[in-house]
Amino acid sequence: MVERNLAGISMDDLAGAQKAAIAQAQTMSEQGDAIRYIRSTFAPEDGRCMCLFDAESAEQVRSLNDVAGLPYDRVVAAMDLTP
Repeated sequence: MVERNLAGISMDDLAGAQKAAIAQAQTMSEQGDAIRYIRSTFAPEDGRCMCLFDAESAEQVRSLNDVAGLPYDRVVAAMDLTP
């Protein structure tokens, strides 16, 4: 899971960031990295954004965000508990 502080971001920029994450995950997958974007949750009141990825390691997720130029505060392992 990627934790971001995106206070003040416009909805257009937020959509662009999501598209960049999806595109970079696709590129990395095509190059042999097992990684995919799952979803994001954004809290506009305080700018917090949590993005879920399925990947083999946190380092892959960091690399995806670094290459895509997406800011983040930290990357942590997480479990998706969707029923």
